Amino acid sequence: MSHKRIAEVEIGPDVDLDVEEVYLDDGTRLTETKAEELAERTLARLRPGRPSITGSGEHTPSLTVRVPRETRAALEEIAARQGRRLADVSREALDDYIASHAG
Repeated sequence: MSHKRIAEVEIGPDVDLDVEEVYLDDGTRLTETKAEELAERTLARLRPGRPSITGSGEHTPSLTVRVPRETRAALEEIAARQGRRLADVSREALDDYIASHAG
């Protein structure tokens, strides 16, 4: 997996947006609230990993399970046959188990 390098940029002095007027390209004034929103959206795009499966911007919990080699091989074979990822097949198997044992 390759990693993108972000070039270092010179950061200027802090700006008090309640005192100084700074305008965005579209002509709207940059406020502290808007600056925080833009920063959060930018940082969200920089976070590594796959997109959340639990909701927009929400962290997806992970689960590590140790299984016998044969179990993993069988799951990998099913995933390959279906053209799916091992994680998707495993998740579906857990969902099916929960559904059959719900109470």
